[in-house]
Amino acid sequence: MGFPGTWMTESESMVYRVVPKCACSTIGQIMYYSDHGRFFDGDIHDAREGVHKWSVTESQDLITRNVQQQQIYAFTCVRNPYTRILSSFFDKICGIQRNGKRYRGNLVPMLIYKYGIEVGGEDGKEEFDQIQSFRRFLLFARDTIRWRRPMDPDIHWSAMSGHVSTFIVNGGRYKNIFWTEDFNAGMQQVLDNVETTHPIDLAQIPRFNESEGHGPKRAHPVEDYFDDLSMHLMYEIYKRDFDAFNYDFENPANKMPIGEIDLDEVHAKLGD
Repeated sequence: MGFPGTWMTESESMVYRVVPKCACSTIGQIMYYSDHGRFFDGDIHDAREGVHKWSVTESQDLITRNVQQQQIYAFTCVRNPYTRILSSFFDKICGIQRNGKRYRGNLVPMLIYKYGIEVGGEDGKEEFDQIQSFRRFLLFARDTIRWRRPMDPDIHWSAMSGHVSTFIVNGGRYKNIFWTEDFNAGMQQVLDNVETTHPIDLAQIPRFNESEGHGPKRAHPVEDYFDDLSMHLMYEIYKRDFDAFNYDFENPANKMPIGEIDLDEVHAKLGD
């Protein structure tokens, strides 16, 4: 299986396991800047040079060797499951993507037909019942994750623990897992433990939110989207995320973690 979703600086200073919807654009640009002294011109997800990626065949042997030797500084970043799934809904389901089209072609029409969701019209800018549509989308996300129907789960709403675990199962070990909610502190820990070609002042680094502006703005507080049934579905599909990364399942209004991440425990639980 190798190391899907893994990026590494060309200088081999650090390696990162991408978790979608968890500041991956900003992290990728920081990695790129640390080697080249400038940001990638465009979406870092489109970069085919300047950073090693598992999706680039020529980089795979180098990534495999570095990860399995466990000498390189390996890290990833996670996010509160409640805010992550909401972000996926507004970006990928309601939003128009960079290519001017809907995400994954016929996905949204299928969701409108089979699950009765609304997305704000052709351009995503019309008023619609966000709460009702999100809850119907959550039912769809559960169906894809639990039963792989009507399609396989998408990387943007499949569990973070699944992304994180592939790195461990195939021979890697994280030196750091930090939260998007405390991004600067976590990313600074990474930078403090590696040698970079170009110095980085995180206070001056812009946030590269490639999904911003794709879809409608969230009209309500996070907790309004989750009733008892929605929370039950969240627990069913993201229990390991809440447990491994210490997020508060009981209170959707609390986006902050409620305890430290125990790396040994994460490796033990997600490495089998």
